[in-house]
Amino acid sequence: MHDRAIARAPLPQEVTGVAASARERSPDHWPTELDVRDLLAQGWRPTPFHEYVLKIHSRCNLACDYCYMYEMADQGWRRQPRRMAVPTVERVAERIAEHARAHGRSRVEIVLHGGEPLLVGHGHLRTTAQLLRKATEPDVLAALSIQTNGVLIDDQYLDLFDELGIRVGVSIDGAERDHDRHRRRANGRGTHAEVDAGLRLLTAPPYRHLFSGLLATIDLESDPVGTYEALLAYDPPGIAFLLPHGNWEAPPPGWDPEGRGYGDWLIALFDRWYHAPRRETDIRMFHDIIRMLLGSHSRTESIGLSPAALVVVETDGSIEQVDSLKSAYEGAAGTRLHTFTHPFDDALYLPSTAARQIGARALAPECRACPVHTVCGAGLYPHRYRAGTGFRNPSVYCQDLYRLITHVHRAVAADVARIREEL
Repeated sequence: MHDRAIARAPLPQEVTGVAASARERSPDHWPTELDVRDLLAQGWRPTPFHEYVLKIHSRCNLACDYCYMYEMADQGWRRQPRRMAVPTVERVAERIAEHARAHGRSRVEIVLHGGEPLLVGHGHLRTTAQLLRKATEPDVLAALSIQTNGVLIDDQYLDLFDELGIRVGVSIDGAERDHDRHRRRANGRGTHAEVDAGLRLLTAPPYRHLFSGLLATIDLESDPVGTYEALLAYDPPGIAFLLPHGNWEAPPPGWDPEGRGYGDWLIALFDRWYHAPRRETDIRMFHDIIRMLLGSHSRTESIGLSPAALVVVETDGSIEQVDSLKSAYEGAAGTRLHTFTHPFDDALYLPSTAARQIGARALAPECRACPVHTVCGAGLYPHRYRAGTGFRNPSVYCQDLYRLITHVHRAVAADVARIREEL
């Protein structure tokens, strides 16, 4: 079904039944009451998926204390098979190709994820990549990447990534002391030395072209400038700084309702990044805020109002919403859909998908009244959760984001004014 056809298509009856079943068995809160038929009647049309996160292994070799997968509300990983079996990979690959072709997409982004995805082993990873490419080629380019904690990176894996064209992102939280505070083995031993060794292999000349960037979770105990400069030592093409997952029922560590914690941490980081004499790397959150202040749109769901076009597939082949929803409550990411019985098109019509695609219509009234709501977008969807009202709330990071966005606006406005004076 091409995008023109999706504009004419009624809500599939099968999905209506699945959505109703989900409402019966899910907490009675927004967006379960969202009427997708009414949205379609008003002219809304779903945005087809173009990014797929495949949970190819459901276990991890680390025990990071802030992990949403293992340490927070949803413990569904315990019921998942350890790795995505070959027949499941084949089916998922077929579904991805089917969805891309139906919507005229010539490229899809596929992230191999976990748990720790490298636990699948070299042979299984090769098979997974080959099956994904076989199903999509020649008319759809499958851009493969992998997000790893870095401790299993070795020459054999890097040769495999090079052969298969898989780009590599690594999770690391800064300098050794800060990283080892949270990213540890089950016995409490820090992992910075192991991650550093893997990164040194990855960033060596033969493999640097595979390096897609770093992912770091913000810790208020860490110095923002020191953290940034420790990560700059790897000369990454980009760094994604993530706010720790939390919500109104379980606020993040050190949370301050006035935004003086995470907001001020991010402001200090922004000032170091923005006022550097040259652009040292890309920090997507800051780049997107600047883009939106100048009238463009965001490239990520964590900020702004762009429709979310990402879907997750668990190791058993089940289709899920963004996996960070597991931080909210048990089953928050579930859809009752499965790749063996449902195409990805069916997931487009679920209330939970629509809620992440309808922009300002998904925001709480106090968010829509806020002067920066088109830039903030109420932050990352899981961070809005509150028992009883669900996800139609401001982000638990509301004041942090407001402080950051208004600070960035002042900095950019000052530079624009200066440039105009110089013309």
